[in-house]
Amino acid sequence: MNVLLNFVLLQGQPGGMEQLLGTILPFLLIIVIFYLLILRPQQKRQKERQRLLESVKKGDKIITTAGIYGEVEGVDGNVVLVKIADNVKVKMEKSGIGVIIGVTDVQKK
Repeated sequence: MNVLLNFVLLQGQPGGMEQLLGTILPFLLIIVIFYLLILRPQQKRQKERQRLLESVKKGDKIITTAGIYGEVEGVDGNVVLVKIADNVKVKMEKSGIGVIIGVTDVQKK
């Protein structure tokens, strides 16, 4: 009788592994979805932007992140010399380049 009672009570309780999977599985799904929808596209955009900034060369027409139009007069490492008007040149970081006219703006359309 005692054995039969223990058997009936154990059938109503889920096993340890099933309970663990039931608890962990939703969190794993959330992590995978988060990676696929947010992290992966963000990393892709970062790589594209890095390639874009590395491809800047003399003569490229650009728009800075501040909205200033100019033409690249020279590139020295991470510093770019930009001509924004006649006899007006400014040094700026490559990271300040928002758009390369003819390259980036064509992709946005």
